[in-house]
Amino acid sequence: MSRFLVSQSCRDLGLRAGALLVRNLHIEDASPELRSDIDDQARRIRREFGSPAKIRLLPELAGFRNIIRRVGVKPRSHPPSTQKLLEFAWKHGTLPAVNNLVDAYNLVSLRTRCSLGAHDLDCITLPVELRLFEGTENFRPLGGDEDKPIRRGEFGYLDARERVICRLDSLQADFSKVTGNTSSALLIIESTDSHGVEQLESAFKDTLAAVARYCHVNAEILAFPD
Repeated sequence: MSRFLVSQSCRDLGLRAGALLVRNLHIEDASPELRSDIDDQARRIRREFGSPAKIRLLPELAGFRNIIRRVGVKPRSHPPSTQKLLEFAWKHGTLPAVNNLVDAYNLVSLRTRCSLGAHDLDCITLPVELRLFEGTENFRPLGGDEDKPIRRGEFGYLDARERVICRLDSLQADFSKVTGNTSSALLIIESTDSHGVEQLESAFKDTLAAVARYCHVNAEILAFPD
């Protein structure tokens, strides 16, 4: 049985997702090299785009927003995670410093326009599935102290114990977050039909290289989008 699944209903929406397994992690502050590379990428974004409005014209971001609309959510309320990262980088010339793993995959997201997120493998149960919610699930967002309701028809990820680990493409659960105690992680790479096959292949290669370079461990591909 596959350890990472994407439902047909999500495929029909235009979502594509795959995942990596990252083991033997040592979570720590990002290195000066990683922070410098993030700043360099932010400068490239400022040179490439004259304003945040022009960032939003990217077809990959339009693809995410169209899917968010189709499930009944307003993109202005819940913009795609990659859009938020690109706009933050444009406005501030950098990204928030979290830790070496999160900073590394955020850099990949800036480069590839894919949505990336990681979950502590010891806190979840495989397989993980991307599917549409029934509306009966509970979700406690990152940093939250109470559960939030989920709209029926939204998409997101659940583990084998039916726990929501991510809602839409941008709202991660608190219980599976990466912390200083995380030693293994499931790293999800999400895209849409607006991303080409070569773009996806590049995203996976870039992520593997980034994890090796900045976290000093090798990752393995668990699932590549169909």
